[in-house]
Amino acid sequence: MFMSRVSLIIGFSPLLAVLCFQLGGETQAGPSSRVSRFAEMSRMAEAKGLAEPFKGITRNGSVQTGLFLIQSTGVSTEPVRRAAELFLRSLDAEQRRRTQFPVDDEEWRKWMNQHFYVRQGVSFQEMTEAQRQAAFGLLRASLSAKGLNLTRDIMRLNHTLGELNQNNFNEYGEWLYWITIMGQPSATQPWGWQLDGHHLVINYFVLKDQVVMTPSFFGSEPVIARSGKYKGTSVLQAEQDQGLAFMRSLPEAQRLQATLEFSKTGNNNLTEAFKDNVVLDYAGLPAKLLSPHHQEQLLSLIQLYVDNMDSGHARVRMQEVRRHLEETYFAWIGGIETNSVFYYRIHSPVILIEFDHQRPVAMRHLVEDPQAPFREHIHVVIRTPNGNDYGKDLLRQHYAQSKH
Repeated sequence: MFMSRVSLIIGFSPLLAVLCFQLGGETQAGPSSRVSRFAEMSRMAEAKGLAEPFKGITRNGSVQTGLFLIQSTGVSTEPVRRAAELFLRSLDAEQRRRTQFPVDDEEWRKWMNQHFYVRQGVSFQEMTEAQRQAAFGLLRASLSAKGLNLTRDIMRLNHTLGELNQNNFNEYGEWLYWITIMGQPSATQPWGWQLDGHHLVINYFVLKDQVVMTPSFFGSEPVIARSGKYKGTSVLQAEQDQGLAFMRSLPEAQRLQATLEFSKTGNNNLTEAFKDNVVLDYAGLPAKLLSPHHQEQLLSLIQLYVDNMDSGHARVRMQEVRRHLEETYFAWIGGIETNSVFYYRIHSPVILIEFDHQRPVAMRHLVEDPQAPFREHIHVVIRTPNGNDYGKDLLRQHYAQSKH
């Protein structure tokens, strides 16, 4: 029922066949040089990123224990389970074989934002319309309306990126996103799913009625479609504007305390793909020094990100965040003018959020300075520090309490 990850060798395989289709079907004399290069880049990234066993993001190299407990949330995950089963039933045997993995498989950790990454599972590109509807049904059951809209709009903007690159829909496109299922959808046993593609990664772990939806990655280049099929589509503007408004609202002394650097000249995100074990100390402005009004503003900013989950589990997550508000820090890099580019980080024992204006990549040919971060390329990462990304601490406790 389950398959091990396909080895990324330079040779023809079902996985590379899918990628060849994605890149234009250059398979007459074996995989194209581009496919081979992408496979090698993926292999190297995985080898480096997975060299260490999973530990989790920590502030000093030691996991803070006792933060995450197996307990009932009172929020049903039954709609998610049913939607996952329906999705799996929609696949044929070969698709299921390469889509489903054991719940404790390293496949959880094999995700990457970059478009070149060789992914497992079944892609929206190859799905029938019925399969796509089942896949969107899984997303709809798991996410809020806001989270689903963000997901779809990122996919649409990836089409816009293809349009801006001479209609290159082999590398950038609306349907170049893959789904994998970890474990068997169950009301009592741990399982989950992953969505992986360019500028969009969601890891969704389920244990009974508990959910962990990290690591999650949301981004786009561009963030606003000013032309083309999806003209008017935009993403991450509230996260950008509300973050800036919060920073500007702080008293000057607290703005200075929050600021790590006044000039932003590069990319600043620290916990993207294959950064599961980063040691990152708290920095910036402690939330305990904020006025009650500013504490609520900070919580409202955090809620923008948490609200991509369905409302019930978002409420549970925000309760967790509030319990650790006194240990939460806000950090800033960059300017605070209306059109400034910037990075900000919100960090506590139970949540880590990074927002970053990035340098242009696929739009380098459209800007004056390809080395300068700009507002049309945004990366957002959401993590659960101290060992519970991918629900791994809950899974560890589950195994400790039951036979495995």
